[in-house]
Amino acid sequence: MASPTLTLVTAAPNPAVSGQSVTLTATVIPLGAGTPTGTVTFVVSGGPTLNGTLSGGTASVTASGLSVGTHIVTATYNGDANFTPSTGTTAVVVIQASTTTSVTSSPDPSTPGQPVTFTAMVTPNAPATGVPTGSVTFVISGSGGGTFIQPLSGGTATLTLSTLGVGPHTVVALYGGDAGFLPSSGIDTHTVNPGPAATTTTLTSSANPSVFGQPVTFTATVTPNAPATGVPTGSVTFVISGSGGGSFTQPLSGGTATFTTSGLGTGSHTVTAAYGGDANFAASSSATLTQVVSAAESITSLSSNPNPAVAGSPIDFVAFVAAIAPGSGTPTGTVTFTVTNGETTITTERPVDAFGFAFFPDLELPEGEWDVSAVYSGDANFGASGVSEYTQIVTGAQAMAPAAT
Repeated sequence: MASPTLTLVTAAPNPAVSGQSVTLTATVIPLGAGTPTGTVTFVVSGGPTLNGTLSGGTASVTASGLSVGTHIVTATYNGDANFTPSTGTTAVVVIQASTTTSVTSSPDPSTPGQPVTFTAMVTPNAPATGVPTGSVTFVISGSGGGTFIQPLSGGTATLTLSTLGVGPHTVVALYGGDAGFLPSSGIDTHTVNPGPAATTTTLTSSANPSVFGQPVTFTATVTPNAPATGVPTGSVTFVISGSGGGSFTQPLSGGTATFTTSGLGTGSHTVTAAYGGDANFAASSSATLTQVVSAAESITSLSSNPNPAVAGSPIDFVAFVAAIAPGSGTPTGTVTFTVTNGETTITTERPVDAFGFAFFPDLELPEGEWDVSAVYSGDANFGASGVSEYTQIVTGAQAMAPAAT
């Protein structure tokens, strides 16, 4: 006949913390000779049902993932050929696990207006495991700070601000806890250093409008905005549109940078000056300036060789076209020569060479006074000009002297 048994059940650790595994042990005591064999079924309220095999009268299983609260554990020995079944119970208490909250900021230090990300990490203290949920309250002192509640995700909560004022800021991260984890807090100090002072860049032109070939000096002046003081250093980049323009970087000296050019083509040019900033002063750009370059005035002179000339002998006419200051450069285009005595008119158009000369050579004229004009047509960069009052004298051919006897 089978002997009766008693079953005792224990849990360790007890109490346990959230996320901690609990070992359940059943001891089957025979009320008679021999050692019980077989299996024990553990039923955990609000938890799993587990089976263990007796060895030397005991069976152990591990229960994981138990929620916070009290769990009744029933261990039922299922009996064998020599021993009858029996049941034992115990209670397992699972309490909230303690946590640690840490808070950091990046970048640290920062400058005014720079976005700063605060990160709070909530971790369970050993032997607890798992991922805390809920939210973190960030409390940030000083100008631009405040109280901000952010959700946890994967045990981490973040907050980004760009409003913090200059100076140190105390940062407290308060984790509110959840069903399985206790609240905790962390503290840090974030520093906002004074950033580069704002600046204003102004741009002026030495001559506007100017004429083609005239040297023009662009001046950029960089000044710190109040209440900042000091003299910005570094460089300024002048950007000029259109023919003869481009990008030109010049150093600052005493807060001023200059760029001089005489190569701008006729027309309108947009000009900007961009200051690149330095360790103490922030970058800034000027308003756009429109530089107008007009065609330069020209002057045309006329000469002939020889003058007077003998009728029937070749005469060379030369026109010279030059820029009138402040313009410079060599005009291009054509010169129209007109030679007339009132009855006969000779007209020809001749090109201006690379040196500003136009030639009308080897013209043979009859005796008399001839009015000569030379009119320069102008080009994209130079205005027209001319000579209208020039007189060429042509005398009669000289008679040959008689031969000596």
